[in-house]
Amino acid sequence: MSFWAKLFYNYRRVLKALQLYILISGPGIIVMLADNDAGGITTYAATGAKFGYGLIWFLLLLLPVAYFVQEMTVRLGAVTKRGHAEAIFEAFGSFWGWFSLLDLLLVDWLTLITEFIGMTAALQIFHVPPWLTVIVVSIVMGLIALSGRYWTWEKIAFLFCALNLVYIPCAFLVHPSVSSVLKEGLYPHFPGGFNGEIFFFLMANIGTTIAPWMIFFQQSAVVDKGLHEKEIMWGQIDTLLGSFLTVLVAVFIVIVTGTVLKGMDISSADQACRALMGVNHLLGTLLAIGLFNAGFLGAICISLASSWAFGEVFGWAHSLNHRVEEAPWFYASYMATVVTAGLVTLIPGAPLVLITLFVQVIAVTLLPAALVFLILLLNDEETMGEYKNTRLQNVISITIVVTIVILSTLYAMSCLFPNLFK
Repeated sequence: MSFWAKLFYNYRRVLKALQLYILISGPGIIVMLADNDAGGITTYAATGAKFGYGLIWFLLLLLPVAYFVQEMTVRLGAVTKRGHAEAIFEAFGSFWGWFSLLDLLLVDWLTLITEFIGMTAALQIFHVPPWLTVIVVSIVMGLIALSGRYWTWEKIAFLFCALNLVYIPCAFLVHPSVSSVLKEGLYPHFPGGFNGEIFFFLMANIGTTIAPWMIFFQQSAVVDKGLHEKEIMWGQIDTLLGSFLTVLVAVFIVIVTGTVLKGMDISSADQACRALMGVNHLLGTLLAIGLFNAGFLGAICISLASSWAFGEVFGWAHSLNHRVEEAPWFYASYMATVVTAGLVTLIPGAPLVLITLFVQVIAVTLLPAALVFLILLLNDEETMGEYKNTRLQNVISITIVVTIVILSTLYAMSCLFPNLFK
């Protein structure tokens, strides 16, 4: 075979592989970029303002953690053809099934509230009243879900995923010192010392990078998309790319606020947007648009995670490929979750900023239970066969769970005994 023939042959192989990946991709990228939701943007912005570049190293550590957790859902969904809630009920019985479902619904609903908080706050910067934001967003979310096919919903979600990357060029607008970013950001240390404040931010960053809803969402999305065992490798690549992008966006947000707002007491993403507008109006505007987009992307995914789980547990039709008359309870639960979460943000005097930050901590506190169920399911050789967890995967997964439990315990101790780590 001639050189040009080999080159053309390799080109065709690469093109076919790329076409196959594009066909199969979706759940991994969407779930990971949706993880950079309104609460996540707030957490990253506050982290950068509080500690500068000092915790970038910690965010980078979360990349493999996020991948190893979400990759398990790809294998589990492709092999069992069941969503996570259904898999737990079948494997562990109704008690643990209801425990995991109620755990999910609580965290999902609270997190969905933070998405509406982010969206209303972002549009208030442009003088749009919160009540109008809640009404319009709820209607649009309903129309997207009613589009009639999973593929249509996925394409729309991809559009908002692309907008989530707006934070990357924003970092170049503030002209950060590359040497400072590398020197301060890649050196593992705890700015300000080992104390309760550090615990809070570490847990908030874990909670916004790895959340229980993500496990339920991606597994159900894999099932709804119809991924098969032979396509697991492509799902893993999809998840790895998504993990890389979500951490990249998080790092660039920290760089933006760490460069411009370091030392400021930033408690919300919209506060960061307003402060940045005073420095660079274009930068602040882009961040505000990004905040709304992050909230919207997170909202359409989180609400679906709850509705999928509801349908799996109660035996309702629960696919985006079903019409309303075919799956009325699926769509009813979806809209009920959306509307009630939106209404909470309109309650006069509600501590919205406090809710946003503490939801991330609640999520990471409840995360170990979801991870334990996931690990046990992946070790069921009868169900998983050759796709069960390897020894290395178990070591990594158990280490993640133990680390989160330790951090949660230390944070609780720092709250009970404020002077313990000073």
